[in-house]
Amino acid sequence: MKKLLSAVFILAVICSCGRNADGKQNIIKVKSFNIKVMSFNIRYDNPNDGDNIWDNRKSATKSMIYDLRPDVFGVQEALVHQIRYIEENCPEYASVGVGRDDGKEAGEFMSIFYDKKKVKLHDWGTIWLSETPDKPGLGWDAWCPRTATWAIMELIATGQKFYYVNTHLDHGGVNARKQSLDLIISLIKEKNTEDSPVILTGDFNITPDNSFTLEHLNLYMYNAAATAHNADTLPTFNGFGKSEGVCIDYIWWKNFKFCEEYSVISKEYDGIKYVSDHWPIIAVLEF
Repeated sequence: MKKLLSAVFILAVICSCGRNADGKQNIIKVKSFNIKVMSFNIRYDNPNDGDNIWDNRKSATKSMIYDLRPDVFGVQEALVHQIRYIEENCPEYASVGVGRDDGKEAGEFMSIFYDKKKVKLHDWGTIWLSETPDKPGLGWDAWCPRTATWAIMELIATGQKFYYVNTHLDHGGVNARKQSLDLIISLIKEKNTEDSPVILTGDFNITPDNSFTLEHLNLYMYNAAATAHNADTLPTFNGFGKSEGVCIDYIWWKNFKFCEEYSVISKEYDGIKYVSDHWPIIAVLEF
């Protein structure tokens, strides 16, 4: 009985509103924690991009990262020297990922970056979106090798673990996109053994009304653009201004309390109008 009364007393103290010397109430607030996530198709270093070549855009990429200060972010299409540029010019961040062509440094990376002061890395890996996910290769009707990088991470301030996957679905293979997302869901269920909060970022190469591809994902996770308390509706693909904008980049979440904000970042940086042919997207998720 004494233990029960003690527990009730402690709970009452925690939940009560005390009064200061002036008789005003001091409302006790429980501090909450969130994480800022970014997805960014960086546009691979294509020498045929004219004024929009990587050498003209790379300083804008650095300035964008320092302006937005994401805690974690996933990039798509990055070649190894583009990954190295971010690592060297934004030393607060570390990254994990491999090239899709050989599992080392050849081809595009679907890397995950994280702020080393805020986030701790526990484990990570890369799978190929194919019938043989443990080795490089094409999957189903895909036109290119496609990968997903996963990481088990921890928010240092709270010790809260979370699971992060970053990917880029095929631009040509209709079946490949659907099968790839189903494979990613299976990967999450296999690796996220503690049922921690989950983040999925990527360029899906489809619009949100594509129910065929998104059927199972819609049942399993939440689209930040559709569920955020504060969200905009700007397109995520800009085509360097040469094509009509569409929404094909995503941040999905599961097991967070809610998504506070979703934003498409269409700002200029360093006088460069287009940081990429895709705008970076940001979500703020509450633990």
